[in-house]
Amino acid sequence: MTPAARLSAAIDVLADILERRRPAADSLKDWGLAHRFAGSGDRAAISGLVYDALRRKASAAWLMGAETPRAILLGMLRRERGLDADAIARLCDGSRFAPPPLSDAEAARLDAADLAGAPPHVVGDYPEWLDPQFDRVFGAERAEEGAALASRAPLDLRVNTLKVGREQAAQALAELKPQPTRWSPVGLRIPLGAEAKSPAVHAEPAFIKGWVEVQDEASQLVALLSGAKPGEQVVDLCAGAGGKTLALAAMMENHGQIYATDSDKRRLAPIHARIGRAGVRNVQVRTPRAGADAVGDLAGRADLVFVDAPCTGSGTWRRNPDAKWRLRPGALERRTAEQAAVLDRAAALVRPGGRIAYITCSVLEAENGAQVRAFLERHAEFALVPPHEVAAALGERAFMFERAVLESAEGLLMTPRRTDTDGFFVALLRRAG
Repeated sequence: MTPAARLSAAIDVLADILERRRPAADSLKDWGLAHRFAGSGDRAAISGLVYDALRRKASAAWLMGAETPRAILLGMLRRERGLDADAIARLCDGSRFAPPPLSDAEAARLDAADLAGAPPHVVGDYPEWLDPQFDRVFGAERAEEGAALASRAPLDLRVNTLKVGREQAAQALAELKPQPTRWSPVGLRIPLGAEAKSPAVHAEPAFIKGWVEVQDEASQLVALLSGAKPGEQVVDLCAGAGGKTLALAAMMENHGQIYATDSDKRRLAPIHARIGRAGVRNVQVRTPRAGADAVGDLAGRADLVFVDAPCTGSGTWRRNPDAKWRLRPGALERRTAEQAAVLDRAAALVRPGGRIAYITCSVLEAENGAQVRAFLERHAEFALVPPHEVAAALGERAFMFERAVLESAEGLLMTPRRTDTDGFFVALLRRAG
């Protein structure tokens, strides 16, 4: 396919996403099935165009003065890809499979490329209804924080220290040119360009042997900041597919016990194969059964309850840019109710002197600091571990990490702009001994 044909296809896919409010992955899959002549390079390029358009949907539409799929794609090419009006005109020459030629108005707007006077939610490319939430957390810097959340994420890997060290893992993946992560001592980062296909990490011998797992650096860090230690009794209450469970097991050097469960047993399905590949021996998976608490017998026994709480996922918009445009206020209300319930459940599991690690992949105050304050009002037997002490788990990296994150009285917030990671919040709560 020509670049112009790829652009036409991206416009069609974006129209399907916006009109039917579908996940981008579903629309792209359907397009691929209906256009089997398109090669893997074509599909990757179209996917890149669509996801970049979703990342910059608000600012691209503002730049073009229209919210049509075509306007958003054209505006994205100017704002995100840096193409000038002449280069975009060459893609829109009206030839077979190419988009129609630019109108005079479109050409003028592409020449001007002007966001002057645009409100923060437009410059930051996030939904307007979330602007008060962003203002509460980031204030005058909210447009910059939103814009960073709209950038493309790198590919991060966590080295499984139960099997190998970081240097050896990097050597095994040398053709991918991995670099050590900035904050995590067990992370490797593979940068990705706008047109690059994600490497087939799952086919790499290092992955098959369990030396590495795909995991954003922030996810690695929240596990490290929980302070899990060898020999402890740990409950991973929202384990999902088990990425952080495996990180905790490596921290604990396979000593002690981790009880991994989730409210939805379907989310737990991948964890069993991952445990085996990673060489983990201290994880017991507790599959929920109807009418029974999978970890109720552990009440008052846990040294650490790890709560990777259900949330809006606003901190992961770099990876899921379509999700931010589907998010509605009702979803935020549901998530905060679920978070309160899971925190109350966690409180019953913690032994005197034990702790809860409360984590979200969200940058919204309603899901982070406000949730922690509400929990402390309900549970006077718990107190905050000072965020400075939480950061100390990173050792020599702690000082610079504290300067980079957004620190509040309740916890630590990582963001793409501040830490070059996904947006994650972590707070530790200790039960009186």
